[in-house]
Amino acid sequence: MGQQEKVATSLAGTVGEHISASLAAVDAELARRYPGDPGTRQPVHTVYVPGDVFAADTIRSWGDRALEALDAHAPDAASFAAALGIPEELAGPVHDRVRAKLEREPVEDLRIDFEDGYGPRSDDEEDEAAARAALLVSQAYGDGTSAPYMGIRMKCMEAAVRDRGIRTTDVFLTGLMRAGGLPDGLVLTLPKVTYPEQVTAFVQLLEAFEKAHGLDAGRIGFEIQIETSQSILAADGTAAVARMIDAARGRATGLHYGTFDYSACVGVSPAYQAGDHPAADHAKAVMQVAAAGTGVRVCDGSTNVLPVGPTSQVHEAWRLHYGLTRRALARAYYQGWDMHPGHLPTRYAAVYTFYREGLEQAAGRLAAYVAKAGGDVMDEPATAKALSGYLLRGIDCGALDTAEVARLTGLTRADLDAFASPRRGGLTVTAP
Repeated sequence: MGQQEKVATSLAGTVGEHISASLAAVDAELARRYPGDPGTRQPVHTVYVPGDVFAADTIRSWGDRALEALDAHAPDAASFAAALGIPEELAGPVHDRVRAKLEREPVEDLRIDFEDGYGPRSDDEEDEAAARAALLVSQAYGDGTSAPYMGIRMKCMEAAVRDRGIRTTDVFLTGLMRAGGLPDGLVLTLPKVTYPEQVTAFVQLLEAFEKAHGLDAGRIGFEIQIETSQSILAADGTAAVARMIDAARGRATGLHYGTFDYSACVGVSPAYQAGDHPAADHAKAVMQVAAAGTGVRVCDGSTNVLPVGPTSQVHEAWRLHYGLTRRALARAYYQGWDMHPGHLPTRYAAVYTFYREGLEQAAGRLAAYVAKAGGDVMDEPATAKALSGYLLRGIDCGALDTAEVARLTGLTRADLDAFASPRRGGLTVTAP
């Protein structure tokens, strides 16, 4: 074929124009419904504390109690690794990083609970507790003692407690505004959602609050807690959770699985209510597919087996929690609930082992992809996105250091961000 010769085609240029015009509405719908991951940090856990228990020193207290548990039941790297089954070569690095994390940032996400963990109280008592919580949260962000994310779980939108849930939300948010404004890490959790209309109602509540205070529309986001079978499968056979995400109108930030309420809802006996029950796996799989591409994160539930008592009993509870956390991570549930300070050592041990044991392979594959060097695995652009996301999650939680990732990949944090959160259709990002 000569240099000036054009390739042959059969279709008129107007064909492509007509096709693009016919798909314009679909293109807009894809962009609206599936914007992709927001590229922000996702905490590895959410800690729940009842509204009447939350205090100015709660976060530091949890860290100190977790360190005391380590000192009492696994005082060195070898004993900690032996209790959990951590590979010998990772024992020291994981143990040291867990201790450092508990000293520096023991809680990544704190939810002050005004629902099941708080229970029914008089209106005056709950008003006072919600106002106090707002003041303490504002002070924590002001003096640097906050968790990266903090907020409340209010009562749900069901008729019996709806008015109380609305009022507590109003009191808490108003208290934050009066104390200086809404913090960047603010998170609200809407529990026991059964119908998408309940999500719509909560959106209306937040819209009214934003308008009353002159806030930007959409400023306040929230998590949807999945605790009933109806939120997974609606009466008409559709996946209600997908409609809930749409009903949130871009405000939904997470779907949180409620282990025990959901298990009870589908009739699982108490002895078998756990995050690895088949009913739990099914619910979370539906949540995961519904949330994929929407920017909404999925969060696993909790275990009610507490690491308390003699060392043998603590180790047994630790192994259970560690195993459930590792299982969740392998299934791409990167966040879960922690209900006791004694769960913090195993939360971070599981997370740090997960990222450190895969560091060299993930970094090597990403470096080879960027260099187009080949290797024994032929990775696609979407896999490069996943590899970058894996490394970024490890950096964000403290499992990995930016410097060691840069040394192994040759990429900066900005490069990793570009690979992990490309625009739709732009997965072939080229790093410098």
